Amino acid sequence: MSRLVIVSNRLPLTIASEEGRTVFLPSAGGLATGLRSFLTPSTPADRKLSFDQPPLWIGWPGISVHEKATKNRDSLIKSLQKHQCWPVFLTETQMENFYHGFCNRTIWPLFHYFPSYVEYEKDFWIDFVRVNRIFCDAALEILHEDDTLWIHDYHLMLLPQMIRERLPKVKIGFFLHIPFPTFELFRLLPSEWRREILSGILGADLVGFHTNDYTQYFLRCALRILGLEHEMGRLMLKDRLVLVETFPMGIDFARFHHAAQEKPVLEEIARFKKEFKKRKTILSVDRLDYSKGIINRLQSFELFIEKNPDWREKVQLVMVVVPSRVGVAHYARTKKQIDEAVGMINGKYASLTWTPILYQFRSLDFPSLVALYSLCDIGLVTPLRDGMNLIAKEYVASKSKNGGVLILSERAGAAEELGEATTINPLDIEETADAIQKALSIPKSEQVKRLKAMQTRLQRYDVFRWAEDFLRHLNMVQEAQKTMDVRNLGSSREELLSHFRGAKKRLLLLDYDGTLVPIVKHYAKAAPDKEIVALIETLCSDDRNSVVIVTGRDRRTIADWVKIGGCNFIAEHGAWLKERRGEWIKTKTLSAAWKEKILPVLETYSDRLPGSFIEKKEFSLTWHFRGADPELGVLRATELRDYLINFTANQDLQVLQGKKVVEIRAAGINKGVTAAHWLEEKGFDFVLAAGDDWTDEDLFKVLPNNAYSIKVGRSSSQAKFNVGGYQEIRRLLAEMAKL
Repeated sequence: MSRLVIVSNRLPLTIASEEGRTVFLPSAGGLATGLRSFLTPSTPADRKLSFDQPPLWIGWPGISVHEKATKNRDSLIKSLQKHQCWPVFLTETQMENFYHGFCNRTIWPLFHYFPSYVEYEKDFWIDFVRVNRIFCDAALEILHEDDTLWIHDYHLMLLPQMIRERLPKVKIGFFLHIPFPTFELFRLLPSEWRREILSGILGADLVGFHTNDYTQYFLRCALRILGLEHEMGRLMLKDRLVLVETFPMGIDFARFHHAAQEKPVLEEIARFKKEFKKRKTILSVDRLDYSKGIINRLQSFELFIEKNPDWREKVQLVMVVVPSRVGVAHYARTKKQIDEAVGMINGKYASLTWTPILYQFRSLDFPSLVALYSLCDIGLVTPLRDGMNLIAKEYVASKSKNGGVLILSERAGAAEELGEATTINPLDIEETADAIQKALSIPKSEQVKRLKAMQTRLQRYDVFRWAEDFLRHLNMVQEAQKTMDVRNLGSSREELLSHFRGAKKRLLLLDYDGTLVPIVKHYAKAAPDKEIVALIETLCSDDRNSVVIVTGRDRRTIADWVKIGGCNFIAEHGAWLKERRGEWIKTKTLSAAWKEKILPVLETYSDRLPGSFIEKKEFSLTWHFRGADPELGVLRATELRDYLINFTANQDLQVLQGKKVVEIRAAGINKGVTAAHWLEEKGFDFVLAAGDDWTDEDLFKVLPNNAYSIKVGRSSSQAKFNVGGYQEIRRLLAEMAKL
């Protein structure tokens, strides 16, 4: 029975006490509001998510464990379960260090580009890990492997991997509702923290962000910190696939759009009209937060009044600030600054009949909020940094034929979708003030035209479509994973070993780097360890086995490393071969004269990229950049490859880009061509080839149909099977050595 299980820091319901009674109140915040929309029983049948059972929500209920006696705990849990909620209880100390500490004093300011506000307290991190573990334990109490788990936001960035370790097959999605910072900011975190956060998030099958910028920033951090390359957002981890994609969160468009015509809202509109008289109104609604740019907004409004005296007493700023995290120092300071700025502006410009700013520090009920959205001439939404900002979308959705103008920060995620809004740099006070002045003079027909375009977009990609889109992609990743699992050697391992055991003449074609030994930053440090030498020796000692080391290494290096008399070799990707106890044979008449022209080019690129170097072989040159900056390395490698292809256009040479290398060698030479020397020999009733790089594809192509071909890694390949890493090849060879 399929079931959607949502996990977030807060439940959609908060436990509170009113006159001695325990009550359940809707939780505030865009996440809870947005997710609640498509889970409510009133949602139209055609917009509900297709699961066999009602969704379940795991989260903190808003109270600490000791605030309620243990005897009441069970009754609270039962009451919440009636609402499909499963509570996670935390102590006050845990909440202080986890929520008020690491989440709101470390991650929040860093991810919103306020590095000077960040606090790097080890105790914060310890409790962040501990609380994520508590959530993991709570989830495991009720999770089934056929559930779909959707984890939300920065509070639980470690949770996907924690659950993956305990339930490897469960379907996990993770969505971040705040910005993801650039690499330059993210790496301000201590090394352990940033690695654990990235690895934690990548425990999910699908990772979602609001904008393409955040998606790319995350992928860049995964590359530079974890060394994980991606292909169109697809990351191939050791044993599975992870997709990183963009899903801009929508709103319940119909709810806001139709509410503007309902009686409670119309009554509020009539009441506000009397209070505002016939003045133009500018609406500002925000949760209390330094990232929302409220102070900058007030400064811009003041500058507008100063520069446009004709608009005095004709326009009014309606500012609603919703209380949030008032116990945190930066928030308390922000509240004080807002109060002082509002008082100063009103004191300076107010008259007996006009107050420039109508300011309220409280939340509004839904009818009042929609009434303000519908009535106000300008929506002023100017965060300094915001993951999405649903208020901007709600303002647009609530408008009718009466028009309205949205002034929107270019640093809000919503700016990518609401292109018809007037976008501004929220730090540019003068630009914002001028935008207010211009917005007040935009013709009504133009306002309506812009609103309709934005409304069409918001209606098409609403919160239901957003959820459906995310979950559809999550299913797609799972299907792709199943395809990979079919190619996984695991299910055919016993068949392979049985075939090997019964064979009288066996051929083993084994790549070296990445297949028998791990990939290392410097190629000279990849000498074989005692374990692999012993395995090869054992296999070579059996007369039924012909073991061929197939490598791009130069012949002298590989012969010096693997001093095993019974072993065969292919070196320099096929330029040389050596049969057991025989001499090295050049497979083709080759010239190395071209190297004198190519070498200066490679030297130039090595000088331009610290950490890169040149490997000189007899008939090839290889430019390595594994030890260089990973991002710049790829750019330089692509640039070098394109240059060399043009440079060598009239020469009998190949230019190939592989894993952290660019190689130049004679045309017509590859591992497959040289391996034919053994493959053409009759009588092999068991053939196995293993490799990890693009150079091994030539080898896989020439194998007979009954051969076993194994690609190390999860990328697409001509090979029949995949394994996660070189360790699995070693384990397979160890089993074969015993037979």
